[in-house]
Amino acid sequence: MAPGRRPVRIANCSGATPDPGDLMLAQATAGPVDVITGDYLAEANLAQYAELYAKGQHPGYVPSAYNGLELSLEAINEKRIKIVINGGGLNPKGLAEATHKLATKRGYNLKIAYVDGDNLMPIVRDILKPDPRGRLPHLDSTNEQVKLAKDSDNFLQDPNKPIVAANAYLGCRAIRKGLDQGADIIICGRVADASPVMGAAAWWHGWKDDDFDQLAGALVAGHLIECSTYGTGANFAGFDQYTVEQLLHLGCPIAEIAADGEAVITKHEALNGYVTEEVIKCQLLYELQGNIYLNSDVKADITDVVVKQVGPNRVHVSGTKGYPPPPTTKLAVFYRGGFQGETTINATGYATKHKYDLQETQLRTQLKEWDLIKDVDLIEFQRIGVPQENPRSQLAATTYLRIFVQAQKAETIQRVQHALWYNFMQHFAGLNCTLDNRLMSMPLPFLGYFPALVSQDRIEEAVNVLDSKGAVAERLVVGPPRITEKLAPRENYDPVSPRTLSSFGPTKMVPFGDIALARSGDKGANVNVGFTPRKIYDNEEVWEWMRSFLTKDRVRDMMGDDWQDWFYIERVEFPGTRAVHFVVYGALGRGVSSSARLDSLGKGFAEFLRAVHVPVPIKFLERGPSSKI
Repeated sequence: MAPGRRPVRIANCSGATPDPGDLMLAQATAGPVDVITGDYLAEANLAQYAELYAKGQHPGYVPSAYNGLELSLEAINEKRIKIVINGGGLNPKGLAEATHKLATKRGYNLKIAYVDGDNLMPIVRDILKPDPRGRLPHLDSTNEQVKLAKDSDNFLQDPNKPIVAANAYLGCRAIRKGLDQGADIIICGRVADASPVMGAAAWWHGWKDDDFDQLAGALVAGHLIECSTYGTGANFAGFDQYTVEQLLHLGCPIAEIAADGEAVITKHEALNGYVTEEVIKCQLLYELQGNIYLNSDVKADITDVVVKQVGPNRVHVSGTKGYPPPPTTKLAVFYRGGFQGETTINATGYATKHKYDLQETQLRTQLKEWDLIKDVDLIEFQRIGVPQENPRSQLAATTYLRIFVQAQKAETIQRVQHALWYNFMQHFAGLNCTLDNRLMSMPLPFLGYFPALVSQDRIEEAVNVLDSKGAVAERLVVGPPRITEKLAPRENYDPVSPRTLSSFGPTKMVPFGDIALARSGDKGANVNVGFTPRKIYDNEEVWEWMRSFLTKDRVRDMMGDDWQDWFYIERVEFPGTRAVHFVVYGALGRGVSSSARLDSLGKGFAEFLRAVHVPVPIKFLERGPSSKI
C-alpha cells in the first residue's frame, strides 16, 4: 500500500556514468528524501559495454552506480530510503546480486529486485524487417520529409557490421510492481530516463495505469531532475549571472510530486546550487522532440506547462496533460560501424582560409592519386575557430583544422595518415600541430547507431524479486500497456497571427543570447533547441516579439553555413513557459557514437545560436542582462 498522500520527495543522484557515487550519499544524508533515483545511461553506454561484457572484461553494469550503493547503503538502511536506478546496464541481475551480497555482509535487511526485458538481441533481426518499400522501422520513418544520413540503414546486409546491442526503452510499471512487492532497491537496465521517478510516484500515490495526467506530470518531473546538476545550475545558459565560485560543487535536484502529478523542484538546503524558473525552463526544453514527450506508459503534452517560483530554490511545475502511450517504444540498436581516426592541424594568424584550403586540397589530391578515396566512408575537414584580429597572443591568433575519417578497415585510416605525412613538408606557412598522432596511427573502432521502433507487445518487461539468499523468489511480468493510442503526426507550425516585427520599433544588432536563454541536445541524428526569454525580459511583449521573430526560416538563416538543404526542421510553441522549440533533423549526421560532429551530442548548438547577432528592439535592451562577467 502507498505510505501516504503527501508529496513524495524523490532525489536524483546521477545523470550520466561519470557522476560519482558520493552524489547518492549526499542525497541520502543531506536532508529527508523518500526515494533516490539515478539515470546513469546515455544512449551509447550499453553498446560500449556489450563486447567487453561478452568477453568477461566488464561487469555489464555501471561501476559508479555500485560505488554509490557501497557508500550509501548504511544511510539507505537506516532511513529506509527506496532506491531505483538504471545503473544495471546490460546486467541488472549482476548489480542486484552484488548489492544483495553487500547488504547481507553488512547485516542490513533490504529486499533487492531488478527489472529486465529490455534486451531484445535474440529477436532484433526479426524486428528490423523492412516494410514493402524497403524501409527499416526507424524512429523517424513515419515522417516522409525526414531524410537519413548516408549509410544509416545498410548494416543489416553487411557481415562486417554485426549488431552488438539492442535495448528497448522500458516504462515504469515493472518498477512500480517491484515497489508494491516491498522492494527497497530496484536495479534497472535500459528504462527510459524518467521511468524510475514515474514508478516511484505511481507506487507512492497508488495511481492506476490509466491515470495519464498524473503519470504525465511525473514524467515531466522526472525529466527535470534526471540529468543530475542540470536541474541545479549546470549546463545553464544563464550561468553568467553567477560567479565561478557560486557554481562549484553543485548538488542534485529533488522533485516533490503531489497526488495530482504536479511537482515542486527543489534541492537540499545544505547543498550548493540554484533552482530557479530560468534553470527549470531550460531543463524542460532539453532533448525534446516537439510538444509531446513520450514514455512507454504515457504521452505528456507539455504545451501548457507552467513553471513558477514559489520560494527560494523551489519551483512549481503544473499544466502537463497526459494521454495513452503509443503501442511502440524506442529500440536503440548499435552495430560495429568500422574504424575512425582524427587529427588536428593548427594555423596561426594571416590568411587562415587559404592555409586550410591548401591543406585540404593536398590531402584529397594524394588520396585520389593513391586510389584510396574509394575505401574511405567519410572524411571531413572541420575548420574550428576564427583568429583574433590584431591578436595579443599567439594562442589568440590560432585556430585548428580537425581532419576526421571513418572507414571499414583500420588500415585505411592509417593510409590516410600516411598520405597526410607524405606531403607534410609542403605545408602552409606556420603550420603547427600535436605530436601525438595515436588517434590516426591506432584507429578506434566505432559503433553505428540506429534508433528503431518496436511494438510493446514484443517486450517481456518484468521485475525479479530476490529472496534472502539472493536467488529470484518471484518474477512478475507486467505485459504491454492495456490502453495505447497511435502517435499523431508531430505538430509543426510557424507563428500563428504574428505581429509585424517593425511594430516593435527600431532595432539594434546584438547577440541573441543577450535577451534569450536556450538549451539544446541530441535525439539520435537530430538536434533540438528551445528558446525562452531571460527572466528580466520575461513579459508578454517580449514573448510576442520572440515567437513572431523565431520562424523556421529564421533558424535556418541563423544556422548559416551549417544548414544543409536535406535537413528538415520542425517548430512548436509552449505559451505556458513562453518558449519556442525546434528540432533540426539530420544535423548530427548518423548520431551518437557514429557522428562526425565535434559537438556530437548537440549541447553547444543552443550556445552557437545565442551568439548569432540578430535585430532586437532597442526598447527591450534598455535593461541589460544581469551578468556578473
